[in-house]
Amino acid sequence: DVELPDGRHSFREFIKHPGAACVVPVLENGNLLMVLQFRYSLGQVFLEFPAGKSNRGEETAVTAIRELEEETGYLASTVQLLTKIHPVIGYSNERIDIYLATGLTPTKINRDHDELMELIEVPPEELRERIWSGEITDVKTQIAAFWFFRSSLSAKNEGSDF
Repeated sequence: DVELPDGRHSFREFIKHPGAACVVPVLENGNLLMVLQFRYSLGQVFLEFPAGKSNRGEETAVTAIRELEEETGYLASTVQLLTKIHPVIGYSNERIDIYLATGLTPTKINRDHDELMELIEVPPEELRERIWSGEITDVKTQIAAFWFFRSSLSAKNEGSDF
């Protein structure tokens, strides 16, 4: 039961979410690290940027660094906030902070026991093609890509038009 802004009462179903981070990891050669991950809710594999929920009280920049290492086996010397999004405002307060990660150094992958994913390297132009062809439908990954292509790093490497 909720009280609406005009004082009336109604019923809403919603999910309270702790927040999350999504990371756009850029390798020295300009390519991007992405993961192929099976998503049970839709019963299919998605090509995504590394991402995950924040732990209680954890800043999303810390979440971004942690998730990057867990899912890809790389540490970043720099993470820069690109934008904040609310991907499902109709039924959740979830917020995802999207970061650009550079200065990557390999460490070791440390995934959760139930995470099944494959790490792949994707050139920016291929990412663009996969989005426009409809292959990449994950909203956080699409928005992160748009912000990557808008960033000055991308503009220096290949042009900023999307």
